[in-house]
Amino acid sequence: MRIKDENKVVAIREKAMEMIVMQGFDGLSMHKLAKAADISVSTIYIYFKNREDLLNQLYAATAEMFVEETLSGFDPDMDFESGLWQQWYNRYNFILRHPLHYRFAEQFRNSPLIEKQENAMESTFKNAMRLFFANAVAKGETLDLPAEVFWAVAYGSFYTLIKFHLDNTTMSGLPFSLDLDTLKQVFQLVMKSLRV
Repeated sequence: MRIKDENKVVAIREKAMEMIVMQGFDGLSMHKLAKAADISVSTIYIYFKNREDLLNQLYAATAEMFVEETLSGFDPDMDFESGLWQQWYNRYNFILRHPLHYRFAEQFRNSPLIEKQENAMESTFKNAMRLFFANAVAKGETLDLPAEVFWAVAYGSFYTLIKFHLDNTTMSGLPFSLDLDTLKQVFQLVMKSLRV
């Protein structure tokens, strides 16, 4: 039995994500991946049972990174404005540091593959977000809206700005780069719309 090399696992994961982001899920085969990662196909099967296992492990690892980083310094009992800003700030930093991971996760999340798994880290994250919203409503810090409406208002602007930033273009085709000052300005507008 061959010894697993953590560097090869990382290289396989990164190259697979890059291929998926650039070419979609149909663009990923084990043979193409092996060629792109400059390894043999049999090496991939040391670490992953099959293509589906690879995709699920990629998503689980990305989700774990996202949850760990977005919950850093966050507590569901925080006051609403501080907690929501901590979420915006953490997500902003995660996406800027890991744009490939973010784009891969978005593709995976919007595919039929997502129905096959929700890991414990994601459950932890969702529970923290639910509790944060419930606490803010109970303390009278935000409107009691249907959850979907709340999250659309609370994060819709954020993710639109992120898309413009990652694409480096606005809807009108002008270059766009997101910075913390702009993020904070939009955050304040969102806060005005969510306060009681």
